[in-house]
Amino acid sequence: MKTGALVAATLAVPGSFFAMRAAAATTQPQFQFGIASYTFRAFQRAQLIGFLKQLQVSDVNLKDIKDHLPMDPQVESAALSDYAAAGIKLHAVGTIYFDKDEDEDIRKKFEYAKHAGVKVIVSGDPAPATLPRIEKFVKEYDIRIAIHNHGPEDKLWASPLDVLKAIKGLDPRIGCCIDVGHTVRAGTDVVKAIQEVGPRLFNMHVKDLADMSAKESQVAVGRGKMPVCEIFKALEAINYKGFVDLEYEINEKDPVPGVIESLAYMRGVLTGLG
Repeated sequence: MKTGALVAATLAVPGSFFAMRAAAATTQPQFQFGIASYTFRAFQRAQLIGFLKQLQVSDVNLKDIKDHLPMDPQVESAALSDYAAAGIKLHAVGTIYFDKDEDEDIRKKFEYAKHAGVKVIVSGDPAPATLPRIEKFVKEYDIRIAIHNHGPEDKLWASPLDVLKAIKGLDPRIGCCIDVGHTVRAGTDVVKAIQEVGPRLFNMHVKDLADMSAKESQVAVGRGKMPVCEIFKALEAINYKGFVDLEYEINEKDPVPGVIESLAYMRGVLTGLG
């Protein structure tokens, strides 16, 4: 990968950029940027760690894919040791699928998150009938569930608004992970969705599309039609304090250049907001 010069040029601003405070009186957004490890699904954990250090990103949403964060407790411990040694911090696990309405299966997944030391599980496609059982574990473990919408192909959770309807009346620690690409493909205004979800927004997955209805049209953030600036303004307006995770799903075998471009663009947008 011929990315060295590009890294030097575009990542000169350190990772702490995302949490910095302006000297002026204006309030900076409190959210931070991270990366969903699915971006590097073609690579093993050691390579993932190398990429994160190269990108100057220390915060990740890890998934049980390759050997990124295996569900097996002993192997998970080894992975956590590797991340700690590299200065990589976990803020969420997932996407995790709750496909069984059984205490044993659900507890295993909450133990996985507890062992990882995170307070957010990004959840994919839990059956609505399973939510009361999941709620029991949310209360026991004090770990939030962020249900990830997956666009028009998802018959349950196409849009964050579908999630919002289903979780009404449940524990406030059950909420949403808004995937902006899937949201717009479902015909939902992503800015309005952020506003409506409000305090139940626990994680964000960001990507960009050249065609707002076509999943296969993904491009580096800033090259498509996603209203990135408006999304960040909406997050600031709801006082969002979670992570905005880049989920770059194209160029699977060589994602680094697109990740660099996407992070640089988002950093520029955030700078432009003050």
